[in-house]
Amino acid sequence: MTGWQQKPATALLILRDGTRIEGQGIGAIGHAAGEVCFNTAMTGYQEILTDPSYAGQIITFTFPHIGNVGTNDEDIETVNMAALSGVRGCVLRADITNPSNYRALDKLDAWLKKRGIVGITGVDTRALTAMIREKGMPDGVIAHEPTGQFDLASMQGELNAFPGLEGLDLAKDVSTTQTYSWDETPWTLDEGYGRLDKPQFHVVAIDFGAKRNILRQLAGEGARVTVVPATATARDVLAHNPDAVFLSNGPGDPAATGQYAVKTIRDLMDSGKPIFGICLGHQLLGLAVGARTQKMHQGHHGANHPVKDLTTGKVEITSMNHGFAVDTATLPQGVTETHVSLFDGSNAGLAVDGKPIFSVQYHPEANPGPHDSHYLFTRFLNLVRAQKGLPLKREHVAPGEDA
Repeated sequence: MTGWQQKPATALLILRDGTRIEGQGIGAIGHAAGEVCFNTAMTGYQEILTDPSYAGQIITFTFPHIGNVGTNDEDIETVNMAALSGVRGCVLRADITNPSNYRALDKLDAWLKKRGIVGITGVDTRALTAMIREKGMPDGVIAHEPTGQFDLASMQGELNAFPGLEGLDLAKDVSTTQTYSWDETPWTLDEGYGRLDKPQFHVVAIDFGAKRNILRQLAGEGARVTVVPATATARDVLAHNPDAVFLSNGPGDPAATGQYAVKTIRDLMDSGKPIFGICLGHQLLGLAVGARTQKMHQGHHGANHPVKDLTTGKVEITSMNHGFAVDTATLPQGVTETHVSLFDGSNAGLAVDGKPIFSVQYHPEANPGPHDSHYLFTRFLNLVRAQKGLPLKREHVAPGEDA
């Protein structure tokens, strides 16, 4: 497979089966191995490329025009800006154009260089996506060398050394190493991000690769957030005396992260505190209640995934990013499936019967969108309000209506 342009190749993508894809290099110079996936979102490329959940992956964007609104300092999802991105590379169809958005501070190419992300343009992303749909997500190595003189032996060596994501715990690599507080609230037009000045609740978030906008949504619901490392124990969490506990998103194989996280979650379940999990946090909760997780054929990566909330009967369009899923058939008695993907019927949510504990597979914070699932943060904090005897907020509020 080759790129659709005829320029001399300055970038390569070589897959495990020997498929060689040529194109033009962008971003960092060098090479990196990872699992190749595809993302169907039309917007939010900067958020995607800074999402810690993509650690160890090379992202193929199916939307052809990536980079046309530039980059800025606000559309970042990783909390730790000092760390290089967990994303190993990106694959694009068209060349990057000049930014055309008033918020742009830098071009995508320069931003990728700063983040250490290797990229390739001029690729037939339709053909690559079709290959992934048919054969599954392959391991690959991506390289950018302006001279066109590639060290193929070194590239192949890195690809051979890449173990694949199955069995790999990546949460420790992207998690915070120190406990910190969060009070930034969601973005509004012409005002930017706000600050929570009068918190009503206190939530401890276990960081398996947390995204900023999840923490913002919690703060927007009135919660002061204390973020703790992925390896925190239940005793560590409860020492902060939280009203509730949040299990964050993150990368890698949940079974591997579960080696240390499952005991913590089970102990927290016994505390009676409300618990809400997203993405990897959902999968880890699934393991904690006795279910199993499994590697998906092509995963779910995009911002247009329909999910049905079985508790209300409503369908929402969601943002997803996961290559593993909870096996619905293994959910034990006492655990209810609450959400289901309408693409393939896979599990997208669960709740523990009789306890204030639930989780979803997708990303309800969805920055820049869709926003159909923001109600889940209200649902979570309503569990705290119920325990405190406070009035509950409406989950779904139409524009102009009071909560």
